Parts: sequence; structure tokens; C-alpha cells
Amino acid sequence: METNEHSTTAAALHSVPGHRAQEAFGAAKTSIKVYGALSAVALLAVVAVASGGHMVNTFMWVRAVLLPVAAVLIHRLAVSASRGSRRAFERVSALAVIMPIAIIGVDLIPGVCPPWYAATQTVCMLPVIRVAFLTRGSTLRAAFPKAR
Repeated sequence: METNEHSTTAAALHSVPGHRAQEAFGAAKTSIKVYGALSAVALLAVVAVASGGHMVNTFMWVRAVLLPVAAVLIHRLAVSASRGSRRAFERVSALAVIMPIAIIGVDLIPGVCPPWYAATQTVCMLPVIRVAFLTRGSTLRAAFPKAR
């Protein structure tokens, strides 16, 4: 059960060495907020382009709507991880690596989306890449050591 492990990890996160872990989680949560804001701007860009009579395909609409929603969910996971949830930490850590690869990779497929949209999505992923580095850094890895 995660209850004992969760409370043990939560206590470690709030100890003096855990102060650095909380700072790292603060940076990660801020990066996720920036990602959410950039994703919302990308959605507004799609709305503006479509309103201007230019071509916006279904793929662009779906992605533009889903990514800000994903930001909210990832932020909730990061908050839970900062409170000691190993499971939430592992999910944030995995998503922070998978999302940029998947999103940028799909955008590079010719014909899927226009270059401006691919560039916008790449910029949106920069804060997520920072989260990937933070969650794989020694501070947070020490806060969540691998179970044996």
C-alpha cells in the first residue's frame, strides 16, 4: 500500500535536505504553469488563424484544445508528487519525457501541420523538457529512491 511509503516520503520531502526537493518541485510546477500558459496562447493562435479564414485542420484543433487540459492534469500530479506521492512523481517524470518526443515528432511528419504550428508546439514543450531534467536530477531522484 502506498500510505506508509507516501507518509515516509512526505516527511523526507519536508526535512532540511527535502528543502532542495521542494525547491525543485516548485520549479517543476512553475514550468508546468508556463507550459499551460503557452498552450493556451497556442489555442488562441489557432482560433485567430481560423477566424482569419486560413486553413486549420482537425488535428490542430484537437491538439490545441487537449494540451492546456493536459497541463492542468500534469500540474495536479506535480502537486501530489511534491506532497510525497511516488506514483505521481513517476507519472510526471514519464510524461515530461514522452510528451515532447511525441508532440515534436508528430509535428515533424510532413503535411500534418503547418510550420508555424509546429514551431508553436515546440516552444510549448520547452518548459516540459525542463521538467524532464528536474525530475531526473539528483535532488528529486534522492527524494524518491527506487524501491527494491
